[in-house]
Amino acid sequence: MARIAGVDIPKDKHISIALTYIYGIGRSKAAKILDDLKIEKTLKTKDLSEAEVGKIREYIDSNLKVEGDLRREVTQNIKRLIEINSYKGIRHKRGLPVRGQRTHTNARTRKGRKRGVGIRKKQIG
Repeated sequence: MARIAGVDIPKDKHISIALTYIYGIGRSKAAKILDDLKIEKTLKTKDLSEAEVGKIREYIDSNLKVEGDLRREVTQNIKRLIEINSYKGIRHKRGLPVRGQRTHTNARTRKGRKRGVGIRKKQIG
C-alpha cells in the first residue's frame, strides 16, 4: 500500500482513482498529475514502481495544498467569515445552508433531525 501525503492509498484500484483518497485531489486533478508525470492512469497502485510513487509524492508536496494544510485553510476561512459577521458566516454559525438553498422544506443535512412540535407520548391509565 503506497503512502502519499500521509494517506494510505488503496492498492487494488487504478492510480487515477486511488489518488482521490487524498483530501484535496479529485478526479480531474488526479488525471492532471498523472498526465504531467507521464504515468498511465489505468495502472493499479500495486503495479507502480517505487520511483513512480516517489515522483507522485514529490509532485503533490511541491505543487498542491492537500490534507492537513488544506483542511486548516478551509477552517480558517470559515472562522474569518464568522468573525466578520458576513451573511455566509452567520449561516455557518447557525448550521444552515450557506449557498442560497431553500430551508422551508429540505435542508435536513445541515439542520439535523426534525424536532416535532407539541408531540408527547400518551399516558396509559
